[in-house]
This record gives sequence, C-alpha cells and structure tokens, in this order.
Amino acid sequence: MRILIASIAACLLSAPVFAGGETPSNPDAQVYFVNLSDGDTVTSPVTVVFGLNGMGVAPAGTEKENTGHHHLLIDRPALGEGEDGADELSYGIPSDDNHLHFGGGQTEVTLELAPGSHTLQLVLGDHGHVPHATPIVSDVITITVE
Repeated sequence: MRILIASIAACLLSAPVFAGGETPSNPDAQVYFVNLSDGDTVTSPVTVVFGLNGMGVAPAGTEKENTGHHHLLIDRPALGEGEDGADELSYGIPSDDNHLHFGGGQTEVTLELAPGSHTLQLVLGDHGHVPHATPIVSDVITITVE
C-alpha cells in the first residue's frame, strides 16, 4: 500500500499543474486576439483588440459569476511558466511593463512597442486579478514590429 501511495504522489508531484485561483470559470470560455495573429508584422503604435467568448467582461473588483477582466502579458513566458508562474496562477498577476491590467473593463489598447519580435498573451482575471480556477488564456503569439 505504501508503494502505491508513494507512486501516486510521485506522479502528482511531477505532473504540471495548471490551475488558477478560486473563482470558477466557464470551461468553454475563450480569450483571443481579434486583430492579430501569430507571425504578423506590424508597425508601432500597435492596437491590440481583445476577444472573449463564453464569459463577460466586468471591471476589477466586480464579483459577478462568469465575468473577469483582461490582462496582457508582453515578452514573458506563458502564464504559469517561468520563475513566477505558480505565484501568478495562485496569487494574482503582477502589474508592470510585462503584465498590463485592464481593470476598467477595457477591450483594447494601443501600445508603443520597439522594433523587433514581441510575444503577447491574453489572460482573463477575476475581480482580484487572479486567473480563474480553470484559467482562461489565449495562445502566446509572436509579432514583429518594423
């Protein structure tokens, strides 16, 4: 019995964990880029339009079922990856040059990006900026700014 328990524990500890906070989400919800695709070449300033299906947008601080607000991750590993990935999933998304918050319920932004390659990912956060229990995230896309 101990061997079985140890084997199960080892499997669970070695498996990647991709779970967010405590706020439930619609498991069919999707967040996506409306006007950008992976591999696009653009000029700065870059307008980024956020899309969301299966849930609604509400300002930060609003506790309403099946809602959240957008966050844009720029030039950093995908949500849940990298040095601070687990903290972002459990405790919230930081606010800095690589983590932009749209707590007012905004659904687009115009950014000045330096020439070169940039990665972008959208993340829906709950009322407290924490990804939902089943995180709603876009694919990471790479764009090139001329």
